[in-house]
Amino acid sequence: MLGAITGDIIGSVYEFNNTGRTDFPLFGRGADFTDDTVLTVAVAEAIIEERAFNRALQAWYARYPHCSYGGSFHSWARSGGSAPYNSWGNGSAMRVSPTGWVSEDADEVLRIAHDSAAVTHNHPEGIKGAQAVALAILLARQGQSASAIAEDIAEAFDYRLDHDLDALRETYEFDVSCQGSVPQAIACALKGKDFEDSIRKAVSIGGDSDTIAAIAGSIAEARFGGVPEPILRESWTRLPDTMRAVIRGFHQRFALPGELPEDIESRQDLIVGR
Repeated sequence: MLGAITGDIIGSVYEFNNTGRTDFPLFGRGADFTDDTVLTVAVAEAIIEERAFNRALQAWYARYPHCSYGGSFHSWARSGGSAPYNSWGNGSAMRVSPTGWVSEDADEVLRIAHDSAAVTHNHPEGIKGAQAVALAILLARQGQSASAIAEDIAEAFDYRLDHDLDALRETYEFDVSCQGSVPQAIACALKGKDFEDSIRKAVSIGGDSDTIAAIAGSIAEARFGGVPEPILRESWTRLPDTMRAVIRGFHQRFALPGELPEDIESRQDLIVGR
């Protein structure tokens, strides 16, 4: 989960200013959490408190309503209703990472990932994107190799994961669909040599950088046993106490890898609009 949040924060400044490089400043000026983080925390809270996913998503939207949500999600969250809107967008995949940690059983992980997505993204591609990310996290947690994970995901979801990232960097365009961003993000996570390299690869291909990095980071966290401490501390300072509390609760409940930072002053009071 913290891998997704870290990827979101790092990628936030490159979403509409793609870098096309891997040697960018890791935490660029103005790097901050976006809707990817807000909704990831919402999914985590729904799981540990056994709340309905739709209610948790709407409650966290109400706390942070100005975080670059998609237009359809804005309308859904404001409505207070519960009917999904048949989205195939990558919003289902960007927020799904907590579901990959709740069980050792693939069928259960896939079911919970489905449920977390279907409250909004009930289009088959929206469901598929969320489930692919959740399953990749589970397989990485279980110690499967990158090649084995790629084979299993490709077989289960018919995703192409053999991208040449150098070539992709030259041609990839902004795409918020699951089918046009989730396979690319998974490929970056599986081709990375460590957590940071996975994030750098994800941001470098361009497109919807914060979400691609969030997805890649969620899988890289599981592959490499957590988020490196110096990177984690930088992310932690950008999170408000309300989010930290949910993250701590989730870590304790499911024994995620790595140690969370001691409580340190949040920079949120210095960021306009929070």
